[in-house]
Amino acid sequence: MTTVLLVDDQPLQRFGFRMLLESVPDTDVVGEAAHGAEAVRKAAELRPDVVLMDVRMPGMDGIEATRRIIASGGRSHVLVLTTFDLDEYAHAALRAGASGFLLKDARPEELLSGIRAVAVGDAVIAPALTRRLLDTYAHHLPRHTPNPEPHSDPRLRSLTDREREILVAIGQGWSNGEIAARLVLSESTVKTHVGRVLAKIGARDRVQAVIFAYDLGLARPNPMD
Repeated sequence: MTTVLLVDDQPLQRFGFRMLLESVPDTDVVGEAAHGAEAVRKAAELRPDVVLMDVRMPGMDGIEATRRIIASGGRSHVLVLTTFDLDEYAHAALRAGASGFLLKDARPEELLSGIRAVAVGDAVIAPALTRRLLDTYAHHLPRHTPNPEPHSDPRLRSLTDREREILVAIGQGWSNGEIAARLVLSESTVKTHVGRVLAKIGARDRVQAVIFAYDLGLARPNPMD
């Protein structure tokens, strides 16, 4: 059973999500919040598997709420909902620690599968879409300066040569299948390497690993975008 906290300042929106989630046997809505501060408090109190987080709310927005929920070190994963595709707010939420994002008008089956994926620690956004998100908004958000000495990062130094190769591949948006084919490895071996990389760099999922690679300059925006 996947427990969910609904966060949205629109009561009708929350009602719609609740109706959908309660229509299937493997999800349980354990609470609702109308703004970020309430979301932070209820996430700590209820410890849901997934926080379904709206971004634009009065007072504390979803980005700051996400940052605080993740910083608390609790068990909850955050799935951000946004109105616009590749919304810059979604990018900021990913940097705050969210495990991915979906559009508010996503099909019911997409929303349900996204919640299930986040609950078990996977990223909702496919690697290629994650890469496109970073590539697109690298040109629109305040310029981010990569670490001038990436080798000095202790997390990167903890990786073996093969694990660093895997991290670079993740940063390029490759799926496990693509990594296996290009590096001539079995998919099960790649999956093991990916798990070790995520653990060593302290990433909750592939989304955060892509951001880590981007921050260190191991992955770069496509200049043609």
